[in-house]
Amino acid sequence: MGFASPSNRQIRQWGDTLQLEDGFPLRVSPIADGTSLKALSSDIASLVAECLETSGGILFSGFEDPGIEVFQSFASGFGHPLLSYEFGSTPRSQVTGGGVYTSTEYPAHRSIPLHNEQAYTTDWPMRIWFYCAQAAQSGGETPIADSREIYRRIDPVLRQRFEDKGLRYVRNYGNGLDVDWQQVFNTDDVAKVESYCRNRDIDVLWQPDGSLRTAQRCQATARHPRTRDWVWFNQAHLFHVSALDDEMQEILLETVGEESLPRNVYYGDGSPIEVSALDEVRGVLDDCRIVFPWQTGDVLMLDNMLAAHSRQPFEGARKVVVAMAEGHALNGSHD
Repeated sequence: MGFASPSNRQIRQWGDTLQLEDGFPLRVSPIADGTSLKALSSDIASLVAECLETSGGILFSGFEDPGIEVFQSFASGFGHPLLSYEFGSTPRSQVTGGGVYTSTEYPAHRSIPLHNEQAYTTDWPMRIWFYCAQAAQSGGETPIADSREIYRRIDPVLRQRFEDKGLRYVRNYGNGLDVDWQQVFNTDDVAKVESYCRNRDIDVLWQPDGSLRTAQRCQATARHPRTRDWVWFNQAHLFHVSALDDEMQEILLETVGEESLPRNVYYGDGSPIEVSALDEVRGVLDDCRIVFPWQTGDVLMLDNMLAAHSRQPFEGARKVVVAMAEGHALNGSHD
């Protein structure tokens, strides 16, 4: 695990308005104190166009605190409308009517492992923004990692096995164990759910009690559509039952059985994934993790394929909100 420290970064100037500190993430600050993101939107747009897909992540820090509405406008100002949170895997709440959501609503004492947003399915946002409306009293960082570096560090034999077999994610919604399907699909209309799944080759099974099980075969790695970089791009380490502590695994397996676990993942042919392989992946992720402190008012912009993100446990009040844009489908566009 590394720490992003300004002390070991080269500082340079971008035009007459911005100061850059090289590294991951690339740190961007205004030369004039108290400057707003909105005031420098043109310079920032050209910077993002040139630097985001090289760096993978840009941290805007030292600007005037934008607030939720300006953050929403900022994120939507790069040429793509903000996305709704479709087929989500974690609980979130909409903050505004225009595509800004709470970050994952997990208890403060829990960490969230590194992951690329919606890498457990075949379409995902290419860009994701995080706005720190209130930094935690302690902890609560959003560590990131270079997905290209993760890809390079995964043992080639293991990586090839994952690529050849693919992954099959199985989800059982609701029943007090996971997010209800109505929240996941943003509808209570069964026909709309089935249409969504049919367009994405997601298998659907309605249970007699009205609950839903889905299964989808997905990628283990992916190639960025513009940079052509290969990246490690899946959430097997998160979905697999081994991500739970031993006690929770035992309780769930005894209570509902493997078939009805809230979520699990297999190789694409349905065969089990070795826990040792996932532990190896988790070790690489830990080695690639970069941690930086949040300051209230900071905005982090990531290329979602080039950079994974996570969350540290925290104490005190914390508010970080998220926006996503530029949907990309592995197998072409969806209706």
